[in-house]
Amino acid sequence: MSRSPITTHVLDTSTGTPAEKITIRLSKMINEKWLELGQGITNSDGRVAEWSAINNQDITIEHGIYKLVFDLDNYFTKQGSKAFYPTADITFRISDDKHHHIPLLLSPFGYSTYRGS
Repeated sequence: MSRSPITTHVLDTSTGTPAEKITIRLSKMINEKWLELGQGITNSDGRVAEWSAINNQDITIEHGIYKLVFDLDNYFTKQGSKAFYPTADITFRISDDKHHHIPLLLSPFGYSTYRGS
């Protein structure tokens, strides 16, 4: 099985550990509206390498604008704290055929991201 052209890795900087069991939705902008393509849940290493398709349709990644929505509210509630940002929405553009790794560093009061490798 080959890995998805879009992957992510989430680290909780408040604990210094991978963020496990965060639900993430993957969407694509089509005709100025978001179409949800799939979702994933971070594993014990804080990673999602494969996406579960919505409505059993294949997920095809082409050039365009995509969004990952990370559910931080549920994650931090399970950690015994409250998230200032209920979600982290990361919108990015795919304009080449390379792999796109979108890491997220988070804490209850902030988050940051970058283009990973």
